Amino acid sequence: MIKRTLHFSNPAYLSLKNGQMVIDLPHLKVLGDEESKKYAAIEDIGVVVLDHQQITITHGCMAALLDNNAAIITCDSSHHPTGMLLPLDGNDTQSERFRHQINASQPLKKQLWQQTVQAKILNQAAVLAERGIEHDNMLYWAKSVRSGDPDNYEGRAAAYYWKNVFPPKVVFFRNREGNPPNNLLNYGYAILRAIVARSLVCSGLLPTLGIHHRNKYNAYCLADDMMEPYRPYVDKIVLRIVDNGENFLELGNSIKAQLLGIATVDVQFEKGRSPLMVGLQSTTASLARCYEGRSRKLVYPLMKNFNQKKGMFYQTADESFLADAAEEQGDYTRNPNDEDDELPF
Repeated sequence: MIKRTLHFSNPAYLSLKNGQMVIDLPHLKVLGDEESKKYAAIEDIGVVVLDHQQITITHGCMAALLDNNAAIITCDSSHHPTGMLLPLDGNDTQSERFRHQINASQPLKKQLWQQTVQAKILNQAAVLAERGIEHDNMLYWAKSVRSGDPDNYEGRAAAYYWKNVFPPKVVFFRNREGNPPNNLLNYGYAILRAIVARSLVCSGLLPTLGIHHRNKYNAYCLADDMMEPYRPYVDKIVLRIVDNGENFLELGNSIKAQLLGIATVDVQFEKGRSPLMVGLQSTTASLARCYEGRSRKLVYPLMKNFNQKKGMFYQTADESFLADAAEEQGDYTRNPNDEDDELPF
């Protein structure tokens, strides 16, 4: 079941009554209770975004949301997400899965990162292909990724992708503190990160312990890992906003609404389509199986099937180098004590 994403950008009082969130909107009081007071079933809510400094939420309401595995995001005065609240206990076998995750070997984590980078590059290539931009080099890099990505094909692909994906009229350099439309990407990625973290908790995993990202100041390293192949879905929304000529210099309500729709975007898996929030549960569940030793393959969505591309080196329809990626080994020169310089937004 797909969960609702609720975004509050006006003063509001949020409380709990009979298993429902009571939404009291004081700025609509003049229109009567029918307009100023709304209700939402707690069990139907997946993400709550608190985007106004005059929002009050009761402890009972927060506890009920967390008890139903919802994520609560708070925003600062500039309307950018600044904090996230997640449930501590999201799965019946959580302690067992924690042990498997903590005991995961370095070779396993390198193999999982290999699959993650390949899926990310392929989805970036799909975005470029859809926009009629040369992308054969991206396909070659995806195929060339070794265990742990010691050759940094992720970085090469990102440099090429960001240099070419936006229309020529937009002078763009990807930087978290950079000029618009970086603000749109930051906001979309923050919402995506919350959805990923929620799915990890629901699968009984610790969002803090990453397979690649490591930073003592980052509580969501694993979420940052697992969201990588999903980032291009946010990119597509931002590109559509830019292509439509909307004013992206500021995060208006219309743009926010489009970015918040990331949870319901359809994603394509090998066995069918599903909304992104539902599909993420398949991804995090597959990660739990890998930690337990029951599988060696992560389940990621792919935007486009490149297997039939003429001249490709993996042409058979039933061949998937992502499925075999975990079998490959490579040198991994990263210092285990190294930390990420900054968060990947």
